Amino acid sequence: MLLDGRFLYQEYHAQMMGQPYSGIGIDAYDNMTKKYVTAWMDTMGTGIFMMEGTASADGKTIALKGSHPEPGGGKMHHRALWKLVDANTQIFEMYGTHGQGKEEKMMEITYTRKP
Repeated sequence: MLLDGRFLYQEYHAQMMGQPYSGIGIDAYDNMTKKYVTAWMDTMGTGIFMMEGTASADGKTIALKGSHPEPGGGKMHHRALWKLVDANTQIFEMYGTHGQGKEEKMMEITYTRKP
């Protein structure tokens, strides 16, 4: 957590298409806009990918939306669901649409708290 617990900081390191890949994310609840916000930066580009959204009435799902420019023009539109399964488990799902194409699931990450 950063800045007295106001922001969640994430780091990711892996291989993608046979190349080293790293990314960082910052997540928070914006008290001014009453929305959850996320920013993601990685070694595949130089932009900052932003999403924002709201929680379900029971607070167990956060729905986020955002978009970013695509190489060659146009935008890719994203939708993400952050599911709070229990005190130790969260699931993050991301869906994307290229231009006017069909939405596809791009990734799913299961977070498990270390014992």
